[in-house]
Amino acid sequence: MLGSLLVFFGIIFLSWNYLIKMKDQIYSDMRIAMMDDSSTEIVGNVGSETPIANNVEAAPSEPTAAPRPVDYSKYLGVLEIPKIGLKRGFYNVGSKYNNIQYNVTMVEGSTLPDVVNGNLILMAHSGDAYISYFAYLYRLNVGDYAYVTYGGVKYQYQIVNIYEVEKNGLVKIVRNYDRTSLTMITCTKNNDYTQTVYIAELVG
Repeated sequence: MLGSLLVFFGIIFLSWNYLIKMKDQIYSDMRIAMMDDSSTEIVGNVGSETPIANNVEAAPSEPTAAPRPVDYSKYLGVLEIPKIGLKRGFYNVGSKYNNIQYNVTMVEGSTLPDVVNGNLILMAHSGDAYISYFAYLYRLNVGDYAYVTYGGVKYQYQIVNIYEVEKNGLVKIVRNYDRTSLTMITCTKNNDYTQTVYIAELVG
């Protein structure tokens, strides 16, 4: 019996990382399914859902408060990626709110979109936490579009390169210095040892 228990716990110990990755994958797939499922109405608090059945009259319910619109004027700029449903403001480098624990974060040394041949560098968490604003960046491909609104102007970028780098505290940015760029950085999906870099260039 003792030998069986040791074998059982040994199997669990050896497969722990695999089980964690499977859990993360399932949670991620559930979030994507909830986002993509047009037959589900999201109501109330984030994460609650009410399926809407066809040809069935819903019972009367208590009125719920409409979500307050986001005041984007308080941000320095706004990043939008329609393909993954992302719209999030970011603050200036000197702001106390320019922190990866709260927001999409502008990296020190970045330049803003109106600087010719400059590079706006943004980073955010991926994963399943509520602050994982870059959770779905892995769904992007070369050729997809991102938009940055700054100073009343909306700048259009197109992704031209996606690559991974070792997670060691430093990120090498490989870009064309003759083009105005947007760089987005986040942890690689299902990989604890690398980060993924998305390079986009200004096209409009």
